[in-house]
Amino acid sequence: MPVATIDWKGDLPGKAVLIDQTLLPTQFVHLELATAEQMWEAIKVLRVRGAPAIGIAAAYGLVLGVQEFRGDDRAKFAAEIARVDHYLRTSRPTAVNLFWALDRMRRRHAAEEKQPVDAQKRALLQEARAIQDEDKKICRAIGKHGSRLVSDGTVALTHCNAGGLATADYGTALAVFFAAHEQGKRFRVFADETRPLLQGARLTAWELDQAGIDATLICDDMAAVAMRDQGVSLVVVGADRIAANGDTANKIGTYGVATLAKAHGVPFYVAAPISTFDLKIRDGKQIPIEERDPAEVRAGFGRVTAPERVKVWNPAFDVTPHELIAGIVTEHGILERPDAKRVADFFAQHVSKTPRSAPGEAVRNDHRTQ
Repeated sequence: MPVATIDWKGDLPGKAVLIDQTLLPTQFVHLELATAEQMWEAIKVLRVRGAPAIGIAAAYGLVLGVQEFRGDDRAKFAAEIARVDHYLRTSRPTAVNLFWALDRMRRRHAAEEKQPVDAQKRALLQEARAIQDEDKKICRAIGKHGSRLVSDGTVALTHCNAGGLATADYGTALAVFFAAHEQGKRFRVFADETRPLLQGARLTAWELDQAGIDATLICDDMAAVAMRDQGVSLVVVGADRIAANGDTANKIGTYGVATLAKAHGVPFYVAAPISTFDLKIRDGKQIPIEERDPAEVRAGFGRVTAPERVKVWNPAFDVTPHELIAGIVTEHGILERPDAKRVADFFAQHVSKTPRSAPGEAVRNDHRTQ
């Protein structure tokens, strides 16, 4: 650790390089992508996944889509940016960082639109790299703030994957554990396998093992008994979109974990950067939920486990009401007991002081849903 999830290779024209997460944990393979279409496919089929990583991927995807533009017609170049931007927005609907990153890239283009086209291309690449570099710092700040939730003897539980693979290289929920481990604290982590695509089994367990953290993999339906019988004292998960009142969308099954945590008196925390907040969405009912291919449930990883004709409902995410959340760990600190007023106050205190190009400012002023 850390794992460099996504990066840029070369100058212009260049390539985006990312870990193919569909092959983990048995194969560690880097892909080199040269077109926006390849990046769209990588996002769609989860070669790259996790809200912050998807944002970085979308930013680099926009650069890939316009880097081969020829000529110096600025109007045509702007039209091409708009086309690629719209195309990338169709890849996945729930993770707000994808839209936030593309909004930010469009604002950078607007600031440079009077420059020659080649200069505009370089400005876009510079902005995408800045988004990546900022995420690294943000994740370490999340880890620093969240590590105070972990003490010697803590038994934690996490769901899905919110580690280095879901960000630039360090994670959000797992950053809490990475930072605590680096501080010498001794603790245990239960990792839900996370059906149907097993991000917890394939990715989180792999990351925790790589970091030398005491980790135990469990099936999703073992979470309740782990809380009752194994001394779970803390739950930390990531997020793909957080509404203005603190309702949080995360991988399907998170709502169930939060409900179980409430029943067992275990504090449930979300770890996410400010860029994952969508203040234009009032509450969780307005968060779009992606529904994925039924084959992921009927025949996960190629093995048929259900009748071909049986109906399947396969939402990729669910929404945890803010009432079940003890706090949201951000790069600015922990937002305790989130609700609409506390979220607004937190942004007024911290985000209004953030430079224009930082994630919080982009969300607060400019974010649009798809």
